[in-house]
Amino acid sequence: MALIVGVAAYLLPGVEVSGIWSAVIVALLLWLVNATLGFVLRFVTAPLNRLTLGLLSFVISVLLILLVDNLVVGFKVDGFWYAALFAIVVSVLRVILGLEERKAH
Repeated sequence: MALIVGVAAYLLPGVEVSGIWSAVIVALLLWLVNATLGFVLRFVTAPLNRLTLGLLSFVISVLLILLVDNLVVGFKVDGFWYAALFAIVVSVLRVILGLEERKAH
């Protein structure tokens, strides 16, 4: 995941990661924040999320990236739209590398 963070930061001019350790910390914090705060926010906003066809879940992910941006010194995101692009690039790279979790039906 740290490699994906580094590649996404390399591809996007509005996202900076100062080094490999910053990428590792960003990856760990994104995982931790998404697993805790993200889960709670998605649970609380589930009815509204269904109404917006999942768009609210994407916005929550973007806001969590901005939160991690404020927590990690070596990670900088230039605003909401670069955080949104970062979320998209990370998701696409996870699918390409086969790291995306598959859900059972």
